[in-house]
Amino acid sequence: HMLQYDKLVRDRIPEIIESTGRSCDTRIVFGDEFYTYLDKKLDEEVSEFRQDRNLDELADMMEVIYGLAECLGHTEQELNILRSKKRDERGGFSRGIVLMNTSDWL
Repeated sequence: HMLQYDKLVRDRIPEIIESTGRSCDTRIVFGDEFYTYLDKKLDEEVSEFRQDRNLDELADMMEVIYGLAECLGHTEQELNILRSKKRDERGGFSRGIVLMNTSDWL
């Protein structure tokens, strides 16, 4: 009896499954198909975070985000540098500021 998944998993998951005496079938995806699976994985991780609200799920989201950056041709370091630059220029989200309106004159 085989359970069906068709979802992207972390690189060591097949090795971990086989170390328990079970078997699994995998395939490798590339390019646009890889991006599509990463995109679906991000939805999965965001949903899990919304349900569990814990640091573990945030770490999973970050790993998928780093994978998406790599798929777009950028490194984890480039993403982090851009994040820091934007934070320095525009701030983060730590103060809970909600913009309600602005005046329409200059």
